Amino acid sequence: MAINLQKGQRISLTKESAGLSSIMVALGWDPVKSSKKGLLGSLFGGTEADIDCDASVFMLRENDRITGKQDVVYFGNLASSDGSIRHMGDNLTGAGEGDDEQIMVELNSVPSDIQKLVFVVNIYNCEKRNQHFGMIENAFIRIVDTKGSKELLRFNLTEDYGSKTALIVAELYRHGTEWKFAAVGEGTTDKNISDMLKKYR
Repeated sequence: MAINLQKGQRISLTKESAGLSSIMVALGWDPVKSSKKGLLGSLFGGTEADIDCDASVFMLRENDRITGKQDVVYFGNLASSDGSIRHMGDNLTGAGEGDDEQIMVELNSVPSDIQKLVFVVNIYNCEKRNQHFGMIENAFIRIVDTKGSKELLRFNLTEDYGSKTALIVAELYRHGTEWKFAAVGEGTTDKNISDMLKKYR
């Protein structure tokens, strides 16, 4: 049975699943339904705004630093140069149940100088569309052992992120020979990936 984590908690993935080598990091969210005025609104219920959330991975080296664009996996660069991390594609609306975006990580193939993987989500064109994470609900991240498709853990983001336009969702980091997971859940007002990367340069 998957472990449900709260913000700030950490867990060793290596200890939870012996021989763990390949995982799927899945993120999901739903647009908040808003009431729609008029006859059609009362007949058919609320409507959902199209909110394009983008999940990305920052590959950090010593001292939590990123060296260049090659260390960012996102919708514009779907795989790391070494092939250890693969983004499975962009979901433009967040509609539908279950995972919205999935990222595959071959833990044994991540270069040894990469100390940490940071999983983030930002809202595409948030300023132009006047959108923020208060318009999103049911956000989560989950880790699945791809061998046997066993869900190892889940972290539901339950805070009110009403004024935030980006989220640092979680971190996967080396601790000796182990890989550990940290549930971060930190909201920021960054407008795009470039803004988010500034703290890691």
